[in-house]
Amino acid sequence: MDCRVVVEAAVPVYDVETVDEAVRIAISKTGEMLNPDLNYVEIDMGTRTTPDGEELPPAFLAADEALVALELEMTVFNVDRDEHASRIARKEIGQRLRDVPLKVLTVEEIPEEAAADSNGDDDPEPNDAPESGDASGSEGSDDGSDSEEDDLLPEFEEMVEDTE
Repeated sequence: MDCRVVVEAAVPVYDVETVDEAVRIAISKTGEMLNPDLNYVEIDMGTRTTPDGEELPPAFLAADEALVALELEMTVFNVDRDEHASRIARKEIGQRLRDVPLKVLTVEEIPEEAAADSNGDDDPEPNDAPESGDASGSEGSDDGSDSEEDDLLPEFEEMVEDTE
């Protein structure tokens, strides 16, 4: 069974003045920590609400520091049950986001038909794309690179002559 897991992260951000700035920095910081190992994790702005249901900004800002709520979404493949998927997601994300509190928000099973359809759709496209891309790409790159090199080299030589 495959599952889509959404994990909430509380990301601390320092030296910020606005909530928007805090959110942008938190998303960037989280992306840097996750990449390149977990570049398939989707990072979104989290939602916060009061106990009465009133919506709050995604970041709490005090003294030029912020705590930003982010939602990290990933697909976990070949798991036995929902708890297994949530443990895997927390472990994978938690290893890269040191000292960032995590909480599993949702675990949604991906229907087998959707998984089979996406696998079926993904297989033909890569096989078709490289064949057509290799044939046209190699011909285009041979012709295009020669004309590009002819155009680029004189400009480069002119720049070198100007500096000497």
